[in-house]
Amino acid sequence: MGSVIEEAQQLIQPRHHVVMVSLAQQGHINPMLRFAKVLVSKGLHVTLATTEEARDRLLSFSSSSSTLTPSSATTSPKIDFEFFSDGFSPDYDRLKNVDHYVNSLPIYAANNFKDLLSSAHLNNNKNNISCVITNIFFPSAIDVAEELGIPCALLWIQTCALYSIYYRYYKNLNDFPSLHNLDLIVDDLPGIPRLGIDDLPAFIHPSDPFPSFNKWLSYLIENLGRVKWVLGSSFYELEKEIVDSMTGVHPIAPIGPLVPSVLLGVEETVGGSADLWKPQDSCLAWLDTKPRASVVYISFGSTGVLSAKQMENMALALKESKRPFLWAVKPASGDDGRGEVPKWFAKESKEQEGLVVPWCSQVKVLMHEAVGCFVSHCGWNSGMETLAAGVPLVAFPLWTDQPTNARLFVEVFGTGVSVRVGGDGVVSKEEIGRCIGEVMDEGEKAGELRAKAEEWRNAARVAVAKGGSSDRNLELFIADILSSS
Repeated sequence: MGSVIEEAQQLIQPRHHVVMVSLAQQGHINPMLRFAKVLVSKGLHVTLATTEEARDRLLSFSSSSSTLTPSSATTSPKIDFEFFSDGFSPDYDRLKNVDHYVNSLPIYAANNFKDLLSSAHLNNNKNNISCVITNIFFPSAIDVAEELGIPCALLWIQTCALYSIYYRYYKNLNDFPSLHNLDLIVDDLPGIPRLGIDDLPAFIHPSDPFPSFNKWLSYLIENLGRVKWVLGSSFYELEKEIVDSMTGVHPIAPIGPLVPSVLLGVEETVGGSADLWKPQDSCLAWLDTKPRASVVYISFGSTGVLSAKQMENMALALKESKRPFLWAVKPASGDDGRGEVPKWFAKESKEQEGLVVPWCSQVKVLMHEAVGCFVSHCGWNSGMETLAAGVPLVAFPLWTDQPTNARLFVEVFGTGVSVRVGGDGVVSKEEIGRCIGEVMDEGEKAGELRAKAEEWRNAARVAVAKGGSSDRNLELFIADILSSS
């Protein structure tokens, strides 16, 4: 007998149209895009909508731009791409004015997204929209979908551990002592190691400078009852105890890892990743000249920026390690030295076994046999990619979900070591060097990290393969969409 999907695909008609929506952040768009690719491969018609802020950069630099086109010009199996205004001009500084921006989204962006969903343009020849899929950073889509009578799904683009923490915190299901207590310990969360105050996600940390995110998440959790499906970008085997603990509370169905198929040993058929910066893939030829597992790769993602002092310490640590390194550093936007490679280092790196690039195709880098270690901020997209690639890491979290993710990588997944922050809030060059040495040396610890990384790499492939845990959850989700349309 055929699988649920094979039977359901026989019923798929053009009316089965899924609209996914995300704000214009690379870390938000990529897991949505990767999920869209999976749905397209199963026979569904998918439109990915994001704000106009990303239009020019995304269509110009995306490695999958040939498959991401406006819906009026696209045909199956390509993914339609639509844009709507978030209510602000292109030159408005959204990062500088985060709270004002976030608080405005439920009004301007939500209304414009509603207009898009209702437009004849989006519905032309596609009949009814079967499902709206949003992620945790645009909860207003839940209101829009309900108003228009469209079933809604939530793609949780962080760890299932974060889903559990936020749900239990906002629903008061577990004992979270006063978050203003610096000696706080949370030790009764299933599947999650003991967390100190600085291990908690930044959005519920008392020092978080953006209270709007706390308000946003609170609203999301309180309205999960209006969401028909909660899907996770993780995979069951990785967070088994956590997923099981939510079954009787508010279930989450992992369908990941949502990474490029090539990382999972499957040929890409629809698109790739979305890059909002132009990758400099000349670094791949440079990697070709390096011995196996000899290169330290450093990247802090699309939004992470280190202080001037931290950049200096990183540069000193890399210099003193005397190891080949590839450091991806986006061009600094200010004049205070934040995110700027020290001038002396930029010059010396040309004379050393190192390479500094403004951006690179991270998946291609992680897949290269010369890479032996990833110094990462532990954002979940990067985390999933390094697990799928089987590369151990040095956890160097900055904010949002990253401190909690770092604890998971070190204490639960067993694939990395974590830096210790000094009393001045900066990680010393000695500490960075120690961590790189632990991962890259040929000692017992390094061997254990590499073995565990390889174990999770294999488990990820099994999860998404036919009959695997993520594949089964995906089949049930699609079958439900088809039966309720």
